[in-house]
Amino acid sequence: MASAFGFALMALFVRLCDDYGGEVSSFQKSFFRNAIALVIAAVVCVKELRSSAEGRLALPKTAKSWSVLTLRSVFGLVGIFANFYALSKIPIGEAMTLNKTAPFFTVLFSWMLLGERATLRQFGYLCLAFVGAMLVMKPGFRGAETFATICALVGGLGAGLAYVCVHMLGREKVNGAFIVLFFSAFSCMGSLPFMVFDYSPMTPAQVLIMLGAGAGAAIGQFGVTAAYRFAEPRSIALYDYTSIVFTAALGFVFFAQVPDVISIVGFLTILFAAFRMRT
Repeated sequence: MASAFGFALMALFVRLCDDYGGEVSSFQKSFFRNAIALVIAAVVCVKELRSSAEGRLALPKTAKSWSVLTLRSVFGLVGIFANFYALSKIPIGEAMTLNKTAPFFTVLFSWMLLGERATLRQFGYLCLAFVGAMLVMKPGFRGAETFATICALVGGLGAGLAYVCVHMLGREKVNGAFIVLFFSAFSCMGSLPFMVFDYSPMTPAQVLIMLGAGAGAAIGQFGVTAAYRFAEPRSIALYDYTSIVFTAALGFVFFAQVPDVISIVGFLTILFAAFRMRT
Protein backbone atom coordinates (compact mmCIF):
# COMPACT_ATOMS: atom_id res chain seq x y z
CA MET A 1 0.00 0.00 0.00
CA ALA A 2 2.97 2.32 0.63
CA SER A 3 4.11 1.51 -2.90
CA ALA A 4 0.64 2.29 -4.27
CA PHE A 5 0.60 5.66 -2.51
CA GLY A 6 4.11 6.47 -3.78
CA PHE A 7 3.18 5.73 -7.39
CA ALA A 8 -0.01 7.78 -7.00
CA LEU A 9 2.09 10.76 -5.88
CA MET A 10 4.42 10.18 -8.80
CA ALA A 11 1.48 10.21 -11.22
CA LEU A 12 0.20 13.45 -9.71
CA PHE A 13 3.55 15.22 -10.10
CA VAL A 14 4.09 13.88 -13.63
CA ARG A 15 0.72 15.29 -14.65
CA LEU A 16 1.36 18.62 -12.88
CA CYS A 17 4.69 19.11 -14.62
CA ASP A 18 3.28 20.33 -17.95
CA ASP A 19 1.00 22.83 -16.19
CA TYR A 20 3.93 24.88 -14.85
CA GLY A 21 5.94 25.41 -18.03
CA GLY A 22 6.41 23.98 -21.51
CA GLU A 23 5.46 20.41 -22.37
CA VAL A 24 8.10 17.93 -21.19
CA SER A 25 8.51 14.62 -23.03
CA SER A 26 7.90 11.30 -21.29
CA PHE A 27 11.59 10.45 -21.87
CA GLN A 28 12.75 13.55 -20.03
CA LYS A 29 10.29 12.93 -17.20
CA SER A 30 11.51 9.33 -16.97
CA PHE A 31 15.14 10.45 -16.72
CA PHE A 32 14.55 12.86 -13.85
CA ARG A 33 12.15 10.48 -12.10
CA ASN A 34 14.76 7.72 -12.13
CA ALA A 35 17.69 10.02 -11.34
CA ILE A 36 16.12 10.89 -7.97
CA ALA A 37 15.33 7.24 -7.25
CA LEU A 38 18.93 6.36 -8.23
CA VAL A 39 20.39 8.74 -5.65
CA ILE A 40 18.05 7.46 -2.91
CA ALA A 41 18.79 3.81 -3.80
CA ALA A 42 22.54 4.48 -3.76
CA VAL A 43 22.31 6.00 -0.28
CA VAL A 44 20.31 3.01 0.96
CA CYS A 45 22.78 0.55 -0.59
CA VAL A 46 25.74 2.28 1.07
CA LYS A 47 23.93 2.27 4.43
CA GLU A 48 23.05 -1.44 4.13
CA LEU A 49 26.60 -2.25 3.02
CA ARG A 50 28.05 -0.57 6.09
CA SER A 51 25.61 -2.30 8.44
CA SER A 52 26.03 -5.73 6.84
CA ALA A 53 27.90 -8.24 8.99
CA GLU A 54 29.54 -9.71 5.89
CA GLY A 55 30.45 -6.27 4.54
CA ARG A 56 28.68 -6.89 1.24
CA LEU A 57 25.27 -6.88 -0.42
CA ALA A 58 23.42 -9.92 -1.74
CA LEU A 59 24.01 -9.46 -5.47
CA PRO A 60 23.02 -11.78 -8.36
CA LYS A 61 25.31 -14.80 -8.29
CA THR A 62 24.72 -16.31 -11.72
CA ALA A 63 24.52 -15.16 -15.33
CA LYS A 64 20.85 -16.11 -15.29
CA SER A 65 20.18 -13.82 -12.32
CA TRP A 66 21.95 -10.92 -14.03
CA SER A 67 19.88 -11.59 -17.15
CA VAL A 68 16.66 -11.53 -15.11
CA LEU A 69 17.77 -8.26 -13.49
CA THR A 70 18.40 -6.78 -16.94
CA LEU A 71 15.02 -7.97 -18.23
CA ARG A 72 13.37 -6.47 -15.15
CA SER A 73 14.93 -3.14 -16.11
CA VAL A 74 13.97 -3.38 -19.79
CA PHE A 75 10.34 -4.24 -19.06
CA GLY A 76 10.15 -1.62 -16.33
CA LEU A 77 11.54 1.12 -18.58
CA VAL A 78 9.09 0.31 -21.37
CA GLY A 79 6.30 0.43 -18.80
CA ILE A 80 7.44 3.84 -17.55
CA PHE A 81 7.66 5.36 -21.04
CA ALA A 82 4.17 4.12 -21.89
CA ASN A 83 2.66 5.14 -18.56
CA PHE A 84 4.18 8.63 -18.54
CA TYR A 85 2.87 9.30 -22.03
CA ALA A 86 -0.60 8.17 -20.98
CA LEU A 87 -0.51 10.31 -17.82
CA SER A 88 0.07 13.42 -19.93
CA LYS A 89 -2.88 12.72 -22.24
CA ILE A 90 -5.73 11.19 -20.21
CA PRO A 91 -7.07 11.63 -16.63
CA ILE A 92 -4.62 10.23 -14.08
CA GLY A 93 -7.27 7.99 -12.51
CA GLU A 94 -7.94 6.27 -15.82
CA ALA A 95 -4.24 6.05 -16.75
CA MET A 96 -3.30 4.46 -13.44
CA THR A 97 -6.26 2.09 -13.52
CA LEU A 98 -5.15 0.71 -16.86
CA ASN A 99 -1.55 0.60 -15.67
CA LYS A 100 -2.73 -1.41 -12.68
CA THR A 101 -3.61 -4.34 -14.88
CA ALA A 102 0.04 -5.15 -14.01
CA PRO A 103 -0.81 -7.56 -11.12
CA PHE A 104 -2.97 -9.64 -13.44
CA PHE A 105 -0.19 -9.83 -16.03
CA THR A 106 2.12 -10.78 -13.17
CA VAL A 107 -0.12 -13.66 -12.14
CA LEU A 108 -0.43 -14.81 -15.75
CA PHE A 109 3.30 -14.77 -16.47
CA SER A 110 4.17 -16.22 -13.05
CA TRP A 111 2.11 -19.23 -14.07
CA MET A 112 3.60 -19.38 -17.58
CA LEU A 113 7.24 -18.77 -16.62
CA LEU A 114 7.59 -19.83 -13.00
CA GLY A 115 5.00 -22.56 -12.76
CA GLU A 116 3.24 -20.91 -9.81
CA ARG A 117 -0.22 -22.25 -9.13
CA ALA A 118 -3.07 -20.33 -10.71
CA THR A 119 -6.61 -21.67 -10.88
CA LEU A 120 -9.29 -21.33 -13.54
CA ARG A 121 -11.14 -19.13 -11.06
CA GLN A 122 -8.20 -16.74 -10.95
CA PHE A 123 -7.98 -16.61 -14.74
CA GLY A 124 -11.71 -15.94 -14.84
CA TYR A 125 -11.18 -12.87 -12.70
CA LEU A 126 -8.24 -11.94 -14.91
CA CYS A 127 -10.64 -11.85 -17.87
CA LEU A 128 -13.12 -9.85 -15.81
CA ALA A 129 -10.39 -7.30 -15.06
CA PHE A 130 -9.81 -6.89 -18.79
CA VAL A 131 -13.51 -6.22 -19.24
CA GLY A 132 -13.13 -3.46 -16.66
CA ALA A 133 -10.07 -2.12 -18.46
CA MET A 134 -12.00 -2.01 -21.74
CA LEU A 135 -14.80 -0.07 -20.03
CA VAL A 136 -12.25 2.50 -18.91
CA MET A 137 -10.61 2.60 -22.36
CA LYS A 138 -13.90 2.68 -24.32
CA PRO A 139 -12.09 1.64 -27.52
CA GLY A 140 -13.31 3.39 -30.65
CA PHE A 141 -14.92 6.21 -28.68
CA ARG A 142 -11.90 8.09 -27.35
CA GLY A 143 -10.71 9.81 -30.53
CA ALA A 144 -7.20 11.19 -30.04
CA GLU A 145 -7.00 9.57 -26.60
CA THR A 146 -7.17 6.01 -27.96
CA PHE A 147 -3.41 5.73 -28.41
CA ALA A 148 -2.80 7.06 -24.89
CA THR A 149 -5.16 4.50 -23.36
CA ILE A 150 -3.39 1.71 -25.27
CA CYS A 151 -0.07 3.03 -23.95
CA ALA A 152 -1.45 2.89 -20.40
CA LEU A 153 -2.32 -0.77 -20.93
CA VAL A 154 1.14 -1.46 -22.39
CA GLY A 155 2.53 0.17 -19.27
CA GLY A 156 0.65 -2.40 -17.21
CA LEU A 157 2.03 -5.23 -19.32
CA GLY A 158 5.61 -3.97 -18.93
CA ALA A 159 5.20 -3.53 -15.19
CA GLY A 160 3.65 -6.98 -14.84
CA LEU A 161 6.61 -8.64 -16.56
CA ALA A 162 9.00 -6.56 -14.45
CA TYR A 163 7.31 -7.74 -11.24
CA VAL A 164 7.69 -11.38 -12.32
CA CYS A 165 11.41 -10.72 -12.67
CA VAL A 166 11.52 -9.10 -9.21
CA HIS A 167 9.80 -12.18 -7.77
CA MET A 168 12.43 -14.39 -9.44
CA LEU A 169 15.21 -12.25 -7.99
CA GLY A 170 13.55 -12.52 -4.58
CA ARG A 171 13.84 -16.30 -4.84
CA GLU A 172 17.57 -15.77 -5.35
CA LYS A 173 17.74 -13.50 -2.27
CA VAL A 174 19.05 -10.55 -4.30
CA ASN A 175 19.19 -7.33 -2.26
CA GLY A 176 16.10 -5.17 -2.81
CA ALA A 177 17.93 -1.83 -2.71
CA PHE A 178 20.38 -3.09 -5.34
CA ILE A 179 17.48 -4.10 -7.60
CA VAL A 180 16.13 -0.53 -7.36
CA LEU A 181 19.63 0.91 -7.88
CA PHE A 182 20.29 -1.19 -11.00
CA PHE A 183 16.87 -0.45 -12.47
CA SER A 184 17.16 3.29 -11.81
CA ALA A 185 20.64 3.46 -13.39
CA PHE A 186 19.50 1.42 -16.38
CA SER A 187 16.44 3.64 -16.84
CA CYS A 188 18.52 6.83 -16.69
CA MET A 189 20.87 5.52 -19.35
CA GLY A 190 17.96 4.27 -21.46
CA SER A 191 16.16 7.63 -21.25
CA LEU A 192 19.22 9.81 -21.88
CA PRO A 193 19.57 9.32 -25.68
CA PHE A 194 15.89 10.15 -26.26
CA MET A 195 16.03 13.11 -23.91
CA VAL A 196 19.07 14.62 -25.66
CA PHE A 197 17.17 14.87 -28.95
CA ASP A 198 13.92 16.03 -27.36
CA TYR A 199 15.04 18.14 -24.41
CA SER A 200 12.80 20.94 -23.15
CA PRO A 201 14.13 23.57 -20.71
CA MET A 202 12.27 23.31 -17.42
CA THR A 203 11.12 26.09 -15.14
CA PRO A 204 12.17 26.07 -11.45
CA ALA A 205 8.66 24.90 -10.58
CA GLN A 206 8.95 21.98 -12.99
CA VAL A 207 12.29 20.97 -11.49
CA LEU A 208 10.73 20.91 -8.02
CA ILE A 209 7.76 18.96 -9.33
CA MET A 210 10.02 16.34 -10.90
CA LEU A 211 11.92 16.06 -7.61
CA GLY A 212 8.56 15.23 -6.04
CA ALA A 213 7.89 12.68 -8.79
CA GLY A 214 11.26 11.07 -8.13
CA ALA A 215 10.60 10.88 -4.40
CA GLY A 216 7.19 9.31 -5.00
CA ALA A 217 8.71 6.86 -7.47
CA ALA A 218 11.38 5.87 -4.94
CA ILE A 219 8.70 5.09 -2.35
CA GLY A 220 6.85 3.08 -4.98
CA GLN A 221 9.94 1.20 -6.17
CA PHE A 222 11.16 0.22 -2.72
CA GLY A 223 7.66 -0.82 -1.69
CA VAL A 224 6.86 -2.89 -4.77
CA THR A 225 10.32 -4.50 -4.79
CA ALA A 226 9.91 -5.61 -1.18
CA ALA A 227 6.37 -6.84 -1.82
CA TYR A 228 7.19 -8.97 -4.86
CA ARG A 229 10.41 -10.29 -3.33
CA PHE A 230 8.69 -11.65 -0.23
CA ALA A 231 5.18 -12.63 -1.36
CA GLU A 232 3.52 -14.51 -4.18
CA PRO A 233 2.14 -12.08 -6.80
CA ARG A 234 -1.43 -13.34 -6.47
CA SER A 235 -1.43 -12.66 -2.72
CA ILE A 236 -0.71 -8.91 -2.96
CA ALA A 237 -2.65 -7.81 -6.06
CA LEU A 238 -5.48 -6.40 -3.94
CA TYR A 239 -3.17 -3.99 -2.09
CA ASP A 240 -1.54 -2.81 -5.32
CA TYR A 241 -4.97 -1.72 -6.50
CA THR A 242 -5.39 0.82 -3.71
CA SER A 243 -3.45 3.16 -6.01
CA ILE A 244 -6.63 3.46 -8.09
CA VAL A 245 -8.36 5.07 -5.13
CA PHE A 246 -5.37 7.32 -4.41
CA THR A 247 -4.98 8.54 -8.00
CA ALA A 248 -8.70 9.07 -8.55
CA ALA A 249 -8.88 11.15 -5.35
CA LEU A 250 -5.79 13.19 -6.30
CA GLY A 251 -7.15 13.74 -9.81
CA PHE A 252 -10.41 15.05 -8.37
CA VAL A 253 -8.71 17.35 -5.82
CA PHE A 254 -6.01 18.82 -8.08
CA PHE A 255 -7.55 18.66 -11.56
CA ALA A 256 -11.31 18.40 -10.91
CA GLN A 257 -11.25 15.21 -12.98
CA VAL A 258 -14.56 13.42 -12.52
CA PRO A 259 -14.73 10.02 -14.27
CA ASP A 260 -17.87 9.27 -16.27
CA VAL A 261 -20.26 6.50 -15.32
CA ILE A 262 -18.74 3.94 -17.69
CA SER A 263 -15.26 4.57 -16.30
CA ILE A 264 -16.56 4.24 -12.73
CA VAL A 265 -18.11 0.89 -13.65
CA GLY A 266 -14.72 -0.12 -15.09
CA PHE A 267 -12.93 0.95 -11.89
CA LEU A 268 -15.34 -1.06 -9.74
CA THR A 269 -15.10 -4.10 -12.03
CA ILE A 270 -11.31 -4.18 -11.75
CA LEU A 271 -11.42 -3.69 -7.99
CA PHE A 272 -14.04 -6.43 -7.63
CA ALA A 273 -11.93 -8.82 -9.72
CA ALA A 274 -8.82 -8.01 -7.68
CA PHE A 275 -10.65 -8.59 -4.39
CA ARG A 276 -12.26 -11.86 -5.51
CA MET A 277 -8.96 -13.05 -6.94
CA ARG A 278 -7.32 -12.42 -3.57
CA THR A 279 -9.99 -14.20 -1.54
